[in-house]
Amino acid sequence: MILFSSELEFIFKKKAKMNKLIIDVANEKIFLMIIANNNIYNISYDNTKINYEKLTVIISDFLGSYSLKIVDIKKIYINRGPGSFAGIRNSISIVKAFNVVKKIDYYCYSFDDFKGEENISYENVPYLCDKFKIKKNLINPIYIS
Repeated sequence: MILFSSELEFIFKKKAKMNKLIIDVANEKIFLMIIANNNIYNISYDNTKINYEKLTVIISDFLGSYSLKIVDIKKIYINRGPGSFAGIRNSISIVKAFNVVKKIDYYCYSFDDFKGEENISYENVPYLCDKFKIKKNLINPIYIS
C-alpha cells in the first residue's frame, strides 16, 4: 500500500491529540491546567512577583511533569481578568510569544463572559469559549485598579 503525503498528513492529524493549556494568573493563585488525552492535570502556585517572572519556567516544568512540551499544546486559554495587572500583563505576553513562535492559538476569556452559566469550572473553559464564541488570538484584558 502506498500513501501519498496528503494522506499521511490526514492520518497524522486525525491521531494528533488536542492538548489544551489553561492559564489563570489574574486571581490569588497562579493556576495551570492541562487537558490532554482525556485526562485533566492542574497545579497552583502563590501569586507573587517572583512567580510572575518565572512563569515560563513554571509552565515548562508543569508540562514536563506530564511528558509534554509547549509544542504539544494546540490551544491555550488565558484568563484576561478582572484581576492583577502584573499577572495578566505577564501571562498575556507569554501566551502571545507562544503564538508568535509556535503558532499556538489562544483564547482570552473572563469568567464574566459566561454569565448565566451554572457549570463554570476550569475544565469547562474550552467548551464555554466555544459556546460563547470567544474569538481566538484576540486580547481585551480587564484590570482591577
